[in-house]
Amino acid sequence: MASGDPVDAPAAAAEPMEVEADQCLDLTSCQLHDLSEVEIPPTLEELDLTANRLAAVDPRIGRLPGLRKLSFRQNLLDDAAVAPLSTWADIAGLQELVFRDNKLTTIPDASIFKGLLVFDVSFNEISSLKGLSKVSSTLKELYVSKNEVAKMEELEHFHALQILELGSNRLRVMENLETLANLQELWLGRNRIKTINLCGLKAIKKLSLQSNRLTSMNGLQECIALEELYLSHNGIQKMEGLSTLQNLRVLDVSSNKLTAIEDVETLSRLEDLWLNDNQIPSLDGIESALASSREKLTTIYLERNPCAKAPNYSSTLKTIFPNLEQLDSDMLA
Repeated sequence: MASGDPVDAPAAAAEPMEVEADQCLDLTSCQLHDLSEVEIPPTLEELDLTANRLAAVDPRIGRLPGLRKLSFRQNLLDDAAVAPLSTWADIAGLQELVFRDNKLTTIPDASIFKGLLVFDVSFNEISSLKGLSKVSSTLKELYVSKNEVAKMEELEHFHALQILELGSNRLRVMENLETLANLQELWLGRNRIKTINLCGLKAIKKLSLQSNRLTSMNGLQECIALEELYLSHNGIQKMEGLSTLQNLRVLDVSSNKLTAIEDVETLSRLEDLWLNDNQIPSLDGIESALASSREKLTTIYLERNPCAKAPNYSSTLKTIFPNLEQLDSDMLA
């Protein structure tokens, strides 16, 4: 995987289940404008309407008491079109609801779904998180990427939340995260955030703050469960606050203003290190800087640094890191 890839978390992806034909209906990419010609079995548990031309929600969907997963991804639904769902008591047992890539401008009313686990409203035109306070506290995954959200709010009751995706919005401040004690993945790439503030959270395993306005890495010290950290495309000048992150496997600090490799001497689990497009002058000291991960490191990116112009660049790194599998864009035998 090339440096800088994982700015946004993957979309909600249900685990594959073996279900009978009358329990699962997949109408993906059928170019449907409505469902008038479609038979909808009353025993449906999963309905996938991804990539169609739907501008309204068929009322028959509201009469499926066993429905657990419903996806309207990549359609033409606006706020008025999805409003009826909040009144359909028969589908109150829904666990996964996807409106990704439609024409929504507000958070839909999902208060009727008391056991909701996954809620995806990414790739819409939503300007505020107001309305999330009505979403069930059972929620485990929330996706609101690629919208126009300017403030983190109405998140406090999501005590069970494990994944929060707010990448590609207009956020400037990390806030109101204190109560999300079970949060494991926080995706905030492509925003306008200047300072890292995890609000005391310690369970996070994956954190993305790529393409923001950071100038410092301070604020990570207590996030000791962290395994993957993505901070590329910022204005960070110094590697710091990393020595306590003993579980870190992936570190991406590419495309910053770094002049030295620091504060990673004790990270014995580090496998992937992306440092390309910085200002690191030479390879002197790199062996001691990465002493604990020498045997573990399999991927390192240092291209487009002054040090990458050294005559023995590749051979030096291969000697220092005996298990290296990828050096910059080159896969090693």
